[in-house]
Amino acid sequence: MNQLKLGTLLSYLQMVLSIIIGIVYTPVMIRLLGQNEYGLYNTVASTISMLSVLSLGFNSGYIRYYARYKIEKRTEAIYRLNGMFLLIFSMIGIIAFLCGMYLTNHLQLVFSKGLTSEEYGIAQILMLLLTINLAVSFPMSVFQTIISAHERFVFLKMLGVLKTVLGPMLTLPVLLAGYGSIGMVAVTLAVSVITDILYLFYTTKRLQERFWFGSFESGLLKSLLGYSGFIALNIIIDQINWNIDKTLLGRFRGTAEVAVYSIGFSLYHYYMMISSSISGVFTPRIHRIYNEWKEQPEELAQSFTELFIRVGRIQYLILGLVASGVALFGQVFIYYWVGNGYENAYFVALLLIFPASIALIQSLGIEIQRAENRHQFRSIVYAFMALINLGLSIWLCQRYGAVGSAFGTSISLIFANGLIMNVYYYKKCGIDIPLFWKNMMRMLPGVVPPVLFGILITKVFPMTSFLRLAICILIYMSVYACSVWLFSMNDYEKELIQSFVRKMKKGKKQ
Repeated sequence: MNQLKLGTLLSYLQMVLSIIIGIVYTPVMIRLLGQNEYGLYNTVASTISMLSVLSLGFNSGYIRYYARYKIEKRTEAIYRLNGMFLLIFSMIGIIAFLCGMYLTNHLQLVFSKGLTSEEYGIAQILMLLLTINLAVSFPMSVFQTIISAHERFVFLKMLGVLKTVLGPMLTLPVLLAGYGSIGMVAVTLAVSVITDILYLFYTTKRLQERFWFGSFESGLLKSLLGYSGFIALNIIIDQINWNIDKTLLGRFRGTAEVAVYSIGFSLYHYYMMISSSISGVFTPRIHRIYNEWKEQPEELAQSFTELFIRVGRIQYLILGLVASGVALFGQVFIYYWVGNGYENAYFVALLLIFPASIALIQSLGIEIQRAENRHQFRSIVYAFMALINLGLSIWLCQRYGAVGSAFGTSISLIFANGLIMNVYYYKKCGIDIPLFWKNMMRMLPGVVPPVLFGILITKVFPMTSFLRLAICILIYMSVYACSVWLFSMNDYEKELIQSFVRKMKKGKKQ
């Protein structure tokens, strides 16, 4: 089995483990921390993560230039590229550390009077630890990007799986010992440093990559800044869309409201992970297709359209199950999952999940734009929508709390992803969007009947216990799987499942 296929399987393993561990671990963490400290942790983490905008999208730029130099067989140019990127990200790490330290000592600028004096003390230590973690992660991310460019997905995903499992296993005893969110973040920092060191050794010893710090290619940095500038804008936009809500809620409504939003956002995050676990492994392939066919626009457009539809259909089938499941069973699930006081998290989840679905089943389009250096338009559109989102969220979160913040985000997602970007994919990127949506519509006959069946279940089978809820979900999943197999899936998709089953049976026999 090649790196791409095994990497995809490991991505799914990591995703499944992350969701299972998150579902089991989150309620335990909330009970040990309390709603307010849980909200405080999420507020501080969201604030410091906004400094990730300092990466300026350079990681995507590396993969782009690495693919070009690899085809041209310019090994020395790759070594100089490695050195330049390590220098750039080391400087970014220093800047991130200085910015984080300033925020650590001036928390009132972020939270105003939204925290108690005790919360300010905890927040200051959390901010310090998370600042160190972020600063170290910048230069170390270079090694992870190099491994990804080499398409060594097995190592990347295996280490990701290890990190997913190891983190909660180590933090749980710390929480039980009473060290709270500070102990939890300290363990996270230690695990991150260990995995970063493993990335470094794999890059230098296994891949034999070198780092030359001199004689950089003339004009490369300028070209890189031109390419990455709009990706950086995208990163800023993502931070506004996905992290600013928690900071605003912490400032205007307090940490308890942040906790409610965080639970709804967690469900959305799991949903997003499912999509990215599929599309993420295709990034190097997209850049390779572009470099091979860029002189033949018709063939390039056809290749991208085929991949866009093929991956989009798979994402649609899987995300359709999750989104409909959250709509049908999410409210009861949240009650049994984290208890009372989080009822509005259900509406937060729905307001984030459904508007984001269009972008998630078309997530390959983002990397296609980057490969063709056409990502500037998306960045400009999203910048306007992010400003609208920010303005709405400031107003709505003060009036309606977590649900208001989520509503502001959903409006920007619907217009930007649902309408404007589809037109751009069709007109400028050459992707056959009408054909894409025809394929999506053809799958509806397999999706609608299970949803109607799920509505019937919720009416006639009261979910008065977690066991009854689990039975309903399993029945719904079975009906959904059978229905899409009969009425939605094409021969290629069925063969993917059949070949996987055959390999599993073969492995058992051996």
